[in-house]
Amino acid sequence: MRAVITVIGKDRVGIIAGVSNILADSNVNILDITQTILQDVFTMIMLVDISKCNIHFHELSEKLENKGIELGLKIQIQHEDIFNSMHRI
Repeated sequence: MRAVITVIGKDRVGIIAGVSNILADSNVNILDITQTILQDVFTMIMLVDISKCNIHFHELSEKLENKGIELGLKIQIQHEDIFNSMHRI
């Protein structure tokens, strides 16, 4: 089972580490990652494998959202099928 994580906010040190540490602690594998900085706005999209996650999806979502608040970012996670449905043109 896969999920998509999006991160948007002002660029600062420690964004990727902060998200990656939560994922590693939760036994979530990063399958693909892309990130860019547009002027001083950081954007990142991660495709992750949550099939072996050791916490409930809702708890993982809360941890990521809280990390976003801590870092001044918006961090969201969605199941891949929901993400695809919402972004289909």
